[in-house]
Amino acid sequence: MIQNERRSLAGPSDPQTRREAEMISRIVAGERELFFDLIKPYERAVFLTAYSVLRSEADAEEIAQEGMLKAYKALSRFRGDSKFSTWLVKITLNEALMRLRRSRPGSEVPLQEFVDEADGDFTPAVLTDWREIPSEALERKELRDILQRAVDELPQNYRAVLIMRDVREMNTAETAQCLGVSEGVVKTRLLRARLMMQKIVAPQLQAQSRKK
Repeated sequence: MIQNERRSLAGPSDPQTRREAEMISRIVAGERELFFDLIKPYERAVFLTAYSVLRSEADAEEIAQEGMLKAYKALSRFRGDSKFSTWLVKITLNEALMRLRRSRPGSEVPLQEFVDEADGDFTPAVLTDWREIPSEALERKELRDILQRAVDELPQNYRAVLIMRDVREMNTAETAQCLGVSEGVVKTRLLRARLMMQKIVAPQLQAQSRKK
């Protein structure tokens, strides 16, 4: 019974998870400085998660720090039921949502909204343009600004899913776990977020192309 509830950190399958499990065990045992190495690969992801909710770089930085501090304090309770990165992102997301509720009471979108269609992770071909922009093109500031403004225009629930799935490249199950919703909700919101992005970005990308 206890073994089932308290999943062992010693036997995960992939090398990264094993390495992180070992680091967590050492941190909990007293090697606190290792926590900085543990979270370093995920600092950007944590910031983006906070930013997807708050749309303020200053607030996102603050919440990212608070999320990582809260994860550090709760590290001994991490049981490996999910990836460490998923657990960390979920803590940060909760902190960001609490900040949003405090700053704008009553304005948040319920997490269970839009539980409906999208039986599969379907992406129409017309939506692929903005996600297949060559990396060298993304080096142009005007294009980065177009994409950033488009993401900022999305409603918070769609923006969070888009960042987790298309920017962070989390899978559907991980995203659902972070947001506390079903995989069907994730698929629905992702489809709608991509549709919104296409509607916002496509005309501006076409205008950019005509300038060349």
